[in-house]
Amino acid sequence: MPDSPAAASPSPAPPIAAALTAWYRVHARDLPWRRAEYLAEYGAWGVLVSEFMLQQTPVTRVIPHLEAWLARWPDPLSLAAATPAEVLQQWANLGYPRRALWLHRAAIAIRDEHGGRTPREVAALLALPGIGDYTARAVAVFAFGDRHPVVDTNTRRVIARAVHGQAQPDPPARRDLDDMLALLPESDEDAAVVNAATMELGATVCTARSADCAQCPLASLCAWRAAGSPPSADRRRRQARYEGSDRQARGGVLRALRHAEGHRLPADAVLTAWPDPIQRDRAIDSLIADGLLEAAAGELLLPR
Repeated sequence: MPDSPAAASPSPAPPIAAALTAWYRVHARDLPWRRAEYLAEYGAWGVLVSEFMLQQTPVTRVIPHLEAWLARWPDPLSLAAATPAEVLQQWANLGYPRRALWLHRAAIAIRDEHGGRTPREVAALLALPGIGDYTARAVAVFAFGDRHPVVDTNTRRVIARAVHGQAQPDPPARRDLDDMLALLPESDEDAAVVNAATMELGATVCTARSADCAQCPLASLCAWRAAGSPPSADRRRRQARYEGSDRQARGGVLRALRHAEGHRLPADAVLTAWPDPIQRDRAIDSLIADGLLEAAAGELLLPR
């Protein structure tokens, strides 16, 4: 009887992946959602909450809000039982408050459609309110250890420079997932590390404002550096100025309602000192349209 064929050896990790892994194991920031005890206590739900909060918000602002949120609602069932007003009150000044309502609706969907357990499959995660490609794959990878490409703004910038030789990435496209997938080792565990490491490098070393090539583990592998670091068109969407913006007016209206007794005020008593009454009214109308405020009998109130 012939010998059984030897099991095929796994392919070596791509050079970029190997360099990222070695760097990350030394330089990764100690963030709550990366700790074993955090995952043991909050599981996939904790990862999901952190990803909602991290959208367009710096890590340093997120951490205290995340800790307070999970102390109050440590699982989907507890959040699903809360009212929208309670959710918006707890969200406080974290910004982009629609995320709070989406997270609340996702908790309700997890309760009603998944028996209170955060789903594992990317398709099921994508079906939850407020979850897109990045968040779905981040939960599947960082909570469950599955092998998927995870792509955020930082990932796209690192790949643009190291792989494509561009100073800035092109607009987001499906190709981004293919580019990241091509860098992943075969092992699920190693692939998760490379996903995290690519984001970490873009957030701390290969940043949008500058590239600290002297500290970069990919310096000798980087196509952009090899080409002499040429500039390229920056097609990132620019954030509108906050001061005096509709966003600031919306935030002021919500802040007034969060601090009001019963989270309600007469409509003509909200943000009365705002210098532009038309902008104030426009902010109120947009908050009502977004489901972040309700109007009743001449009053404004947080949604019930």
